[in-house]
Amino acid sequence: MRVGCGYDSHRFVEGRTLVLGGVGVPYERGLAGWSDADAVVHAVIDALCGAANLGDIGTLFPPGDQRYRDVSSIALLEQIIRKLESRRLIVANLDVTILAQEPVLAPYVPSMRASLAFAMRLDEGQVSVKAKTNEYMGFIGRSEGIAALAVALVESSH
Repeated sequence: MRVGCGYDSHRFVEGRTLVLGGVGVPYERGLAGWSDADAVVHAVIDALCGAANLGDIGTLFPPGDQRYRDVSSIALLEQIIRKLESRRLIVANLDVTILAQEPVLAPYVPSMRASLAFAMRLDEGQVSVKAKTNEYMGFIGRSEGIAALAVALVESSH
């Protein structure tokens, strides 16, 4: 068994759709980034990469590379799952915490769990997603952006 930890954060900007965990969340601002800026999926990818010793999302899918401009982060996650499978590794479980003062994310958590589970070929019972505020502290508390943390447990399928 191997454990990986991932983190990502993005600032809010006008004129973009907010996507978290592969789900469009209605809000007046989206997140800045080269891809769709899905901080949740980016944290998940880094957790999986850490567990499998694959490097990190920025190395595998570098910002500035036109192939990844506005790409769906779920599509990148599916590529990572294929890399794990080629190494005979399977995801046992995933735990994600989203830090956002706004918008309120609780209504979207079940859809995020379903989206992540589907992309990773997991049962929804293997995927946990929680949303927390930052009690008005720091850049998150000032509603300047969103951060996400992820922990993944990966095991050999031998």
